[in-house]
Amino acid sequence: MSRIGRKPIAIPSGVDVKIDGNVVTVKGPKGTLTESFHPDMSIAVENNEIVVTRPSDDKPHRSLHGLTRTLVANMVEGVTHNFKKELEINGVGYRAAKQGKDLVMNLGYSHQVIVPEIDGITIEVPAPNKINIVGPDKQKVGQFAAEVRAKRPPEPYKGKGIKYVDETIIRKEGKASKGKK
Repeated sequence: MSRIGRKPIAIPSGVDVKIDGNVVTVKGPKGTLTESFHPDMSIAVENNEIVVTRPSDDKPHRSLHGLTRTLVANMVEGVTHNFKKELEINGVGYRAAKQGKDLVMNLGYSHQVIVPEIDGITIEVPAPNKINIVGPDKQKVGQFAAEVRAKRPPEPYKGKGIKYVDETIIRKEGKASKGKK
Protein backbone atom coordinates (compact mmCIF):
# COMPACT_ATOMS: atom_id res chain seq x y z
CA MET A 1 0.00 0.00 0.00
CA SER A 2 1.29 3.46 -0.85
CA ARG A 3 2.32 5.30 2.30
CA ILE A 4 1.38 8.64 0.81
CA GLY A 5 -1.72 7.40 -1.02
CA ARG A 6 -3.40 5.91 2.02
CA LYS A 7 -3.12 9.08 4.13
CA PRO A 8 -6.46 10.89 4.33
CA ILE A 9 -6.53 14.61 3.47
CA ALA A 10 -8.12 16.75 6.18
CA ILE A 11 -10.56 19.36 4.86
CA PRO A 12 -10.00 22.67 6.69
CA SER A 13 -12.95 24.85 7.68
CA GLY A 14 -14.04 27.20 4.91
CA VAL A 15 -13.11 24.73 2.16
CA ASP A 16 -15.84 23.08 0.07
CA VAL A 17 -15.06 19.86 -1.85
CA LYS A 18 -17.30 18.49 -4.61
CA ILE A 19 -16.58 15.17 -6.29
CA ASP A 20 -18.35 14.27 -9.53
CA GLY A 21 -17.00 10.93 -10.76
CA ASN A 22 -13.29 11.59 -11.30
CA VAL A 23 -13.60 15.42 -11.37
CA VAL A 24 -12.73 17.13 -8.08
CA THR A 25 -13.65 20.78 -7.40
CA VAL A 26 -12.14 22.47 -4.35
CA LYS A 27 -13.43 25.89 -3.34
CA GLY A 28 -11.79 27.96 -0.62
CA PRO A 29 -10.99 31.51 0.48
CA LYS A 30 -8.11 31.89 -2.05
CA GLY A 31 -9.99 30.57 -5.12
CA THR A 32 -11.52 27.56 -6.84
CA LEU A 33 -9.62 24.70 -8.48
CA THR A 34 -11.09 21.94 -10.65
CA GLU A 35 -9.12 18.92 -11.79
CA SER A 36 -9.95 15.69 -13.59
CA PHE A 37 -8.21 12.53 -12.36
CA HIS A 38 -7.69 9.03 -13.73
CA PRO A 39 -10.99 7.10 -13.81
CA ASP A 40 -9.49 4.07 -12.02
CA MET A 41 -8.80 6.05 -8.83
CA SER A 42 -11.78 6.46 -6.52
CA ILE A 43 -11.93 9.67 -4.51
CA ALA A 44 -14.45 10.07 -1.69
CA VAL A 45 -15.23 12.41 1.19
CA GLU A 46 -15.59 10.54 4.48
CA ASN A 47 -16.21 12.38 7.80
CA ASN A 48 -14.52 15.66 6.76
CA GLU A 49 -11.55 13.93 5.08
CA ILE A 50 -10.78 13.10 1.46
CA VAL A 51 -9.78 9.47 0.90
CA VAL A 52 -8.16 8.15 -2.31
CA THR A 53 -8.33 4.41 -2.98
CA ARG A 54 -7.12 2.20 -5.83
CA PRO A 55 -8.79 -0.84 -7.37
CA SER A 56 -5.79 -3.21 -7.37
CA ASP A 57 -2.10 -3.60 -6.56
CA ASP A 58 -1.00 -3.41 -10.20
CA LYS A 59 2.02 -1.19 -10.84
CA PRO A 60 0.12 1.53 -12.76
CA HIS A 61 -2.51 1.73 -10.00
CA ARG A 62 0.14 1.91 -7.28
CA SER A 63 1.92 4.80 -9.03
CA LEU A 64 -1.36 6.67 -9.67
CA HIS A 65 -2.47 6.26 -6.05
CA GLY A 66 0.17 8.49 -4.44
CA LEU A 67 0.10 10.95 -7.34
CA THR A 68 -3.67 11.45 -7.13
CA ARG A 69 -3.60 11.92 -3.37
CA THR A 70 -0.77 14.47 -3.62
CA LEU A 71 -2.50 16.45 -6.38
CA VAL A 72 -5.75 16.62 -4.35
CA ALA A 73 -3.78 17.64 -1.23
CA ASN A 74 -2.06 20.42 -3.23
CA MET A 75 -5.47 21.68 -4.38
CA VAL A 76 -6.72 21.86 -0.78
CA GLU A 77 -3.47 23.54 0.34
CA GLY A 78 -3.60 26.06 -2.50
CA VAL A 79 -7.15 27.29 -1.90
CA THR A 80 -6.40 27.80 1.81
CA HIS A 81 -2.88 29.28 1.81
CA ASN A 82 -1.73 29.98 -1.81
CA PHE A 83 1.62 28.86 -3.19
CA LYS A 84 4.48 31.32 -3.60
CA LYS A 85 7.69 31.36 -5.62
CA GLU A 86 10.27 34.03 -4.85
CA LEU A 87 12.69 35.20 -7.55
CA GLU A 88 15.73 37.42 -7.14
CA ILE A 89 17.37 39.58 -9.82
CA ASN A 90 21.16 40.03 -9.71
CA GLY A 91 23.17 42.33 -11.96
CA VAL A 92 24.09 45.99 -12.37
CA GLY A 93 21.08 47.89 -13.69
CA TYR A 94 18.85 44.79 -13.58
CA ARG A 95 15.50 45.56 -11.97
CA ALA A 96 11.78 44.80 -12.06
CA ALA A 97 8.68 46.94 -11.63
CA LYS A 98 4.95 46.37 -11.78
CA GLN A 99 2.95 48.51 -14.22
CA GLY A 100 -0.75 47.74 -14.00
CA LYS A 101 -1.00 43.97 -14.46
CA ASP A 102 2.35 43.68 -16.26
CA LEU A 103 5.79 42.84 -14.91
CA VAL A 104 8.34 45.14 -16.58
CA MET A 105 11.99 44.08 -16.25
CA ASN A 106 15.29 45.68 -17.28
CA LEU A 107 17.63 42.73 -17.80
CA GLY A 108 20.56 44.15 -19.74
CA TYR A 109 18.89 43.83 -23.14
CA SER A 110 18.37 46.80 -25.47
CA HIS A 111 14.66 46.63 -24.64
CA GLN A 112 12.49 46.09 -21.57
CA VAL A 113 11.08 42.61 -21.03
CA ILE A 114 7.33 42.75 -20.34
CA VAL A 115 5.49 39.73 -18.88
CA PRO A 116 1.69 40.01 -18.44
CA GLU A 117 -0.07 38.43 -15.45
CA ILE A 118 -2.10 35.32 -16.29
CA ASP A 119 -5.40 34.16 -14.77
CA GLY A 120 -5.00 32.79 -11.26
CA ILE A 121 -1.49 34.23 -10.80
CA THR A 122 -0.56 37.42 -8.94
CA ILE A 123 2.82 39.10 -9.42
CA GLU A 124 4.24 41.13 -6.53
CA VAL A 125 7.38 43.28 -6.67
CA PRO A 126 8.31 44.15 -3.05
CA ALA A 127 11.74 45.52 -4.09
CA PRO A 128 13.37 46.35 -7.45
CA ASN A 129 15.36 43.11 -7.33
CA LYS A 130 12.65 40.80 -5.89
CA ILE A 131 9.66 39.18 -7.62
CA ASN A 132 7.00 37.10 -5.85
CA ILE A 133 4.64 34.91 -7.87
CA VAL A 134 1.56 33.86 -5.88
CA GLY A 135 -1.46 31.70 -6.71
CA PRO A 136 -3.57 28.73 -5.58
CA ASP A 137 -2.49 26.32 -8.37
CA LYS A 138 0.96 24.89 -7.57
CA GLN A 139 1.65 23.83 -11.15
CA LYS A 140 0.71 27.23 -12.63
CA VAL A 141 2.82 29.12 -10.07
CA GLY A 142 5.88 26.94 -10.73
CA GLN A 143 5.47 27.10 -14.52
CA PHE A 144 5.03 30.87 -14.54
CA ALA A 145 8.06 31.33 -12.25
CA ALA A 146 10.13 29.16 -14.61
CA GLU A 147 9.01 31.24 -17.61
CA VAL A 148 9.97 34.50 -15.86
CA ARG A 149 13.35 33.01 -14.84
CA ALA A 150 13.94 31.90 -18.46
CA LYS A 151 13.92 35.55 -19.61
CA ARG A 152 17.46 35.85 -18.21
CA PRO A 153 18.73 32.71 -16.45
CA PRO A 154 21.70 33.19 -14.10
CA GLU A 155 25.11 32.84 -15.72
CA PRO A 156 27.93 30.97 -13.93
CA TYR A 157 30.70 33.59 -14.14
CA LYS A 158 29.23 36.61 -12.35
CA GLY A 159 25.87 35.19 -11.29
CA LYS A 160 23.91 37.84 -13.20
CA GLY A 161 20.30 37.01 -14.07
CA ILE A 162 17.06 35.88 -12.45
CA LYS A 163 17.26 33.05 -9.91
CA TYR A 164 15.05 31.48 -7.28
CA VAL A 165 15.76 32.79 -3.77
CA ASP A 166 16.79 29.34 -2.51
CA GLU A 167 18.81 28.47 -5.64
CA THR A 168 22.60 28.38 -5.51
CA ILE A 169 24.57 29.22 -8.62
CA ILE A 170 27.74 27.17 -9.04
CA ARG A 171 30.36 29.70 -10.06
CA LYS A 172 33.13 29.10 -12.61
CA GLU A 173 36.52 30.71 -12.73
CA GLY A 174 37.24 32.94 -15.67
CA LYS A 175 40.04 32.33 -18.17
CA ALA A 176 42.30 34.89 -16.43
CA SER A 177 42.79 32.46 -13.53
CA LYS A 178 44.54 29.85 -15.67
CA GLY A 179 48.25 29.42 -15.08
CA LYS A 180 50.73 30.76 -17.65
CA LYS A 181 52.46 28.23 -19.88
